[in-house]
Amino acid sequence: MRPLLAVSSAIDQLNEKIGYVCNLMVLLACLVSAINAMIRYAFSYSSNGWLELQWYMFALLVMFGASYTFRRNEHVRVELLYLYLSERGQLWLDLIGTLFFLIPTCLLLAYLSWPFFMQSYSVNEMSANAGGLLRWPVKLAIPAGFVLLALQGLSEVIKRAAALRGEVTIDAKYERPTQ
Repeated sequence: MRPLLAVSSAIDQLNEKIGYVCNLMVLLACLVSAINAMIRYAFSYSSNGWLELQWYMFALLVMFGASYTFRRNEHVRVELLYLYLSERGQLWLDLIGTLFFLIPTCLLLAYLSWPFFMQSYSVNEMSANAGGLLRWPVKLAIPAGFVLLALQGLSEVIKRAAALRGEVTIDAKYERPTQ
């Protein structure tokens, strides 16, 4: 189980770093939005590229922030049944739900969105708006985001399995295994 916990730790570290970048991107998106608005009102100048950049940053925040949010156990959970389960029952529910629902769904969505990206990449798709940006980089975020979420799901499955075997305990706040 130790090698699997090392893989889990590596996935967690990757998603923590991505989450840190996403947190910075929130600030950057606010700055781009504010600067774009100030330039538009002060100088009557606007560019579709700046507006699209804001949309792209929001798309990246959503797609890459999902795995970070899941990592931190800050995702939306329907706790109607969950709250009445014992800690062991919660571990089992998390493990089964992640293994049989989250991971397959994420991998299916990554697979289905890959041709969407590839088509855009193969024609070097550009925005139809004047001054717009390339479209394929943001379309790559769709399969990449789902793969990252599936990887984080794998990490959570490993941690839950280790906790059920009594090899680690899970820190409820940050979902970190403790020895």
